Amino acid sequence: MPEEKPHILLVEDEIHLARGICFNLEQENCRVSHVESGEEALERLKYDRFSLVILDVMLPGMDGFKVCKEIRQMDTRVPVLILTARSEEGDRITGLESGADDYLTKPFSLSEFLLRVGGMLRRSSWYRPEPVEEAYRFGDNEVFLLSYHAKTAQGEIDLTELEVKMLAFFFQREGEAITRKALLEKVWGYSSNTETRTLDNFIVRLRKYFEPNPANPVYFQTVRGVGYRFSRGAREA
Repeated sequence: MPEEKPHILLVEDEIHLARGICFNLEQENCRVSHVESGEEALERLKYDRFSLVILDVMLPGMDGFKVCKEIRQMDTRVPVLILTARSEEGDRITGLESGADDYLTKPFSLSEFLLRVGGMLRRSSWYRPEPVEEAYRFGDNEVFLLSYHAKTAQGEIDLTELEVKMLAFFFQREGEAITRKALLEKVWGYSSNTETRTLDNFIVRLRKYFEPNPANPVYFQTVRGVGYRFSRGAREA
C-alpha cells in the first residue's frame, strides 16, 4: 500500500454531521478519530499526533476558541480548521486569533470542505520550511523559521506551521507585490478560483505580531487590486 494515511482529529458534537464528515474523509483515504468535546480532544493530543485538527466552535463545556488556544500551547504546528455556524467577521477573526489556520462557516458544501482539508493536508505533509535564514531580522523583529519562533517588540512568540510558511514565502520574495492567488496557492494549497477572507485576516495577525503600528503597516503592505508586499527596508514614521 502507499504511504500512511493522514490522521485527522475531528472535534464535533453534532453526531449526524460528524458521521458525514468521517465518511467523506475516509473516502478521501484519511484516517479519522472523532471526539465530541474539547476536553477529549486535548487528552488525545497529549499522546497522539495528527496531520490536521477539525474543530467545531459550539461545543459542550470548553468552546472551540479556547480549545484552539490550548492546542497552540501544546503544538504550534498542527494545522487547525475551525467549523462554526457563526458567520460574523468578528468570530472569524477570533478563530484566527486563537491560532486557527482557516475557518469554514456551516452550512458548507462538501466540495469546499474537501478543498480546504486537502490544501491543509498538503501543507502539513512537509513540516520543514525552506531555510531562508535562521535569524531573519526586520525592524525590532527577529524571526527564527527553523525553530518556529520570533522575537518581537512585544516579546517572544511561537509560530504555527502556516505562519512559518507564509513568512518564508514573503521573505523569499521581499519587495515583490504578491497576488492573493499566489498566496492562496503557495501557502494554503488552494486552487486559484478559491475566494476566502482568511488570507486578509491572517495578514492582520502578522501585522499584530510584527508592525510598530498595525493600523499603519510598514512591513506587510497592502497592494491595492493585487495582494500584499513584504519589505524589511521600510522606514518607520
